[in-house]
Amino acid sequence: MAGGWSRDGSVQEQIDASLEDEIERVRSQLAGGESATRCEECDAPIPEARRMANPGVRLCIDCQAATEKRDTRSGGINRRGSKDSQLR
Repeated sequence: MAGGWSRDGSVQEQIDASLEDEIERVRSQLAGGESATRCEECDAPIPEARRMANPGVRLCIDCQAATEKRDTRSGGINRRGSKDSQLR
């Protein structure tokens, strides 16, 4: 049920469009091309299975996890998924 001047389903359409935009933004930032055989941070070997599963990988699992943890602290994504946070 829509309220005011909006039509039915318009809020959900806005949420869906925001999610699609964010997914496209993240996909555009994924590395591509040939994977490194050694980690750029610690010089540890990157297993072949990781290189095959994630083309363009530059970091070992430990360094990647540390990078993601550091990035999450500085804002990151609201993983709670509350309706109010998605409407902002």
